[in-house]
Amino acid sequence: MIGTGTTESPARRFAGGLTPRQFLGIACLFWVYVTLSNILYAYSMRSGMARMTNFSLFAAWDARLLQHALLLPVLLVSFWASLRIQWRPLFVALPLQLILGALFAALAYPAMIASEMMLGTSGWQDHAMKHVSNPWLDPYFLSLWVASFVSFLPTYGFGLALITGLALYTRFRNSELRLAALEREWSAARLAALRMQLSPHTLFNLLHTIRGHIEWDPKGAQSMVVQLADLLRRLLNAGERDFSKLSDELQFVRLYLELQQRRFADRLSVILPMASEIPAVWVPSLILQPLVENAVVHGLAGHQGPVTVRISAQLREDVLTLSVFNTIAPEKLAGEESIGLNNVRERLAVQFEGRAGLTAAGANGEWRSEITMPAIHHSPVREKRRAEALVDA
Repeated sequence: MIGTGTTESPARRFAGGLTPRQFLGIACLFWVYVTLSNILYAYSMRSGMARMTNFSLFAAWDARLLQHALLLPVLLVSFWASLRIQWRPLFVALPLQLILGALFAALAYPAMIASEMMLGTSGWQDHAMKHVSNPWLDPYFLSLWVASFVSFLPTYGFGLALITGLALYTRFRNSELRLAALEREWSAARLAALRMQLSPHTLFNLLHTIRGHIEWDPKGAQSMVVQLADLLRRLLNAGERDFSKLSDELQFVRLYLELQQRRFADRLSVILPMASEIPAVWVPSLILQPLVENAVVHGLAGHQGPVTVRISAQLREDVLTLSVFNTIAPEKLAGEESIGLNNVRERLAVQFEGRAGLTAAGANGEWRSEITMPAIHHSPVREKRRAEALVDA
């Protein structure tokens, strides 16, 4: 069969990607319009000719209605076969499409004769019987058949163009839906991979911190192990979600910084926002952890002086700004961005599609990493479920 290869479900493969309901709906609506148009045209011509002659040149409306009713099954079969054939390769499909249209148009006048014989007056029945008994001797048969053929062939073409356009649109829409679903799955897999990159990196740094306490402060190391267990539990829970509350993210950061302060108590100081200053919004899970880890690791590197890590969260006009500041050695102002910063930037690009961003720069002995994103006031998971429920309803 020509051009019938498809990966759609059986319902979609009925005819050119259309379901039976779509196919019958558009074809029947089109044929109803054609039927009404032809009946009204014939009625107006019949009324006009009645002023000049008593001979009826146009069949009655009921006969013409029956003609179109008889042609409807032929039309549906022709449209179905046309959509199954499609148009590729053109040199094979085009002749087959023309044959289908010609066969349909050729049956239009015989359908009219059959209608006249079933519903017409005795005069029309006698006229129709002449066509049936010996059509080639009737001087009007060929001209009337050609006129009917020429009239119904463009009608068939218009209907075929309409239903083919609907089929193409349906296939395009279905492909767009499949593409969107694949993009969502790809984005989800990509985000999961990015979150998995955080866990080993954070874990190795914290284990290194605990190892430094084992020899000279065993009790402190044990306490840090308990804190690390709490941190890892939160890390695993956050890694399974795309979004979490900002307060939960800051609590996770607080645990991480407390562990780091146990090692660098004489150098590291931390400033976190008060609970009353934290906006009630949702943010991507583990979005702050790479920035805070970068602030600690790179802030302490290259010098022996004190380091201050400060975090702020501001909400203005539905735009959330998360900032992480840390003091650094002057010679590290022009350093390259870390893997963590690139990770955050990539996650923002995937989850917000250009509506969020990360900037990082150093000045006056301080490094600033700042995230700007749209404020999310309600749980994205709950909103997604609500939207899916509305669609299903």
